[in-house]
Amino acid sequence: MSKNIFFKREGPFLLNQIFDNIKLKKKIKIFDIKNLNDAEGGDLTFLVSADYVDEAKKTKASFCLTTDNLKAYLSKSCEPIIVKSVLLELCKVTKKFYPTADVDIPDNSLKTPKKSIYPKVKFGNNILVGKNCKIGKNTVVGSNTIIENNVLIGNNCIIGSQVVIRNSLIGSSVVIQDGCKIGLKGFGFIPLSKKNLRFPHIGKVIMKDNVEIGANCTIDRGSVGDTVIGENSFLDNQVHMAHNVKIGDNCMIAGQVGFAGSTVIGDNVSIGGQAGVSGHLKIGNNVKIGGGSGVVKNIPNGTVVMGYPAVPLKEFIRKSKK
Repeated sequence: MSKNIFFKREGPFLLNQIFDNIKLKKKIKIFDIKNLNDAEGGDLTFLVSADYVDEAKKTKASFCLTTDNLKAYLSKSCEPIIVKSVLLELCKVTKKFYPTADVDIPDNSLKTPKKSIYPKVKFGNNILVGKNCKIGKNTVVGSNTIIENNVLIGNNCIIGSQVVIRNSLIGSSVVIQDGCKIGLKGFGFIPLSKKNLRFPHIGKVIMKDNVEIGANCTIDRGSVGDTVIGENSFLDNQVHMAHNVKIGDNCMIAGQVGFAGSTVIGDNVSIGGQAGVSGHLKIGNNVKIGGGSGVVKNIPNGTVVMGYPAVPLKEFIRKSKK
């Protein structure tokens, strides 16, 4: 089972310690909460939508939070735990395993980096670096930047000024321009009658080689799972990526584009400025999305779309002429 290097995990817990209404003769231990793809034996996972049927059929998790109408899609080795609200119960379980992941508290233990630890890194002024960070050779870090505990940064990177990086694994030859916020908690909560219950975000940001991030972008870490940017993908200024978004290789994302949570973008995708992409969608390879478009459904490979809601370009042009 892979270790979460950014958040301390409590447990393991007995299954009937997690769910009071479950009475078992055997004392079954649960070691972690993970998504369908990453879960292993001894883990608890969750299935909240039929959009994830393929993943559900293959999951290796021992138990799954789900609803009665979705339980049939689970692999034979995974036992369903039927609940009224999957996301509410998931939130409670995640808080039990990771009690410090629902709010980002400033870490005041960060210190000025020592040249003896990072002899081949060039630092500006007023920089703070946390414990167990690794920063590769020939990387340049601008003034007033904060790099928090356990962050990994590869070789030949350029990190601008006033950047905050936490809960992130960053490849080599990456450019992150001024003012970016990488790996912060996303916008996740469960609305209740008297208050909003904050959803812990226990994932990370994975940024692969040769990525460029424009000024003042915000890249949220994953909730359960990771946010990923593929190799050689470039983001313009003021792009927002919500939790669990995955962008493929060789993508070009223009300024002020917004991605809602858990959407997956294929390879070689181009998106014009100020477009918005809804959550839990699958955008295929070689897709082009026009500026200002609103994407609210899946887009197959090789499609060019425009408008709100986004439709194939020929259809958009035909409607525009009426």
